[in-house]
Amino acid sequence: MATTLKVINRSGRKPIKSLPTTINITERTSVQDVKVALAKQAGGLDPNRLGIFDSKKKLLKDHKALVSRNKEVVNTKEILVKDLGPQISWLTVFVIEYAGPIVIHLAFLFLRNYIYKTSAPLSTSQKLSAAMIILHFVKREYETLFVHKFSLNTMPVRNIFKNSAHYWVLSGLNIAYWIYGPNAPTAKSSPTINYLDVAGVALYLFGELSNWKTHITLSNLRSPGGTERGIPKGYGFNLVTCPNYFFETLAWVGVLLVTKSIGTGVFLVFAFGQMYQWAWKKEKALRAEFPDKYKKKRTVILPFVAI
Repeated sequence: MATTLKVINRSGRKPIKSLPTTINITERTSVQDVKVALAKQAGGLDPNRLGIFDSKKKLLKDHKALVSRNKEVVNTKEILVKDLGPQISWLTVFVIEYAGPIVIHLAFLFLRNYIYKTSAPLSTSQKLSAAMIILHFVKREYETLFVHKFSLNTMPVRNIFKNSAHYWVLSGLNIAYWIYGPNAPTAKSSPTINYLDVAGVALYLFGELSNWKTHITLSNLRSPGGTERGIPKGYGFNLVTCPNYFFETLAWVGVLLVTKSIGTGVFLVFAFGQMYQWAWKKEKALRAEFPDKYKKKRTVILPFVAI
C-alpha cells in the first residue's frame, strides 16, 4: 500500500530547484530509494548530495533503512530535503588523509641532508620513530581498504581539506620537522634513552595490535555492504565505549616516548580531544538505539576514568 509523503525544502536560502512537493513510498521503500527518486525529479542531481531529514530535522543516515519504519516520518507524513553539496566517498578521504603523513615522513628522510644541512646519520631513536609513524599510517590505509565498513557512502568534499590538515600538518610536518634534525632529542643516545625506546616500542606494539583487534570486532558487527548497527562486545568493550581509541592513544604514547618531541605531544592532545568527542557521540548513539539492551558506560576511552 502506497503512502504519500510531503516533501519540504529544508534550506530556505538555497532550496533545491524542481524538487517535487510529494513522493509516494511503500513498505519496502528505503532512504536510498527516496534519494534516487527525488534526485531524478530534481534534474538529475547526485543522490548522495541529498540529505533526508524527519520533521525534527534528524538526518536519516542509514541509506538502507526502510522509510516506513521511521515513526516520525510515518506520523507526520513529511520529509525535509537538503542539498548537502558536492560529495566524496569516505574511503577516498581516508586514503588521502592517511597518505599525507606517510609521504611527508618519507620525504624528510630522503631530503634530510638538504632540510637540516647535515650529513650525520640517523640515530636509532630516529629510525624507530620513522618506522613507528609510517607503519601506523600504513596500517590505517590497509584497514580503510579491507577492514572498515562505512555506514555512509559519502561526505562533503570540503571535509577532505579539514581532515587532511589534521593529519598532514599535525602528524606529518609538525612531528617530522622536530624529530629528524641532528640536534633533536631523538638524535641523542644514552642508557635512559635506550630504556625509553624499548618501553615506547613495547607500548606501541601492544596498542597497535589491540587497536587492530577492536577494529576487527567492529567490522564483524556489520554484514558486507550493510549499514546495520550492533552492540560491540569482547576485548576492551566491557571496559570503555571505544577501546579502539584507548589503544590508539596507548600506541601514540609509545611514539611519544621514542620521539621525545613536543610536536608528538601536540598531535596526541589534539587527537585525543577529537577521539573523546567521537567516543561520547558513539556512547549516546548506543544508548538511544539500544535503550533496553545496552549497558551505559561513564568511561568512554580511558578505563576507570570518567571524564
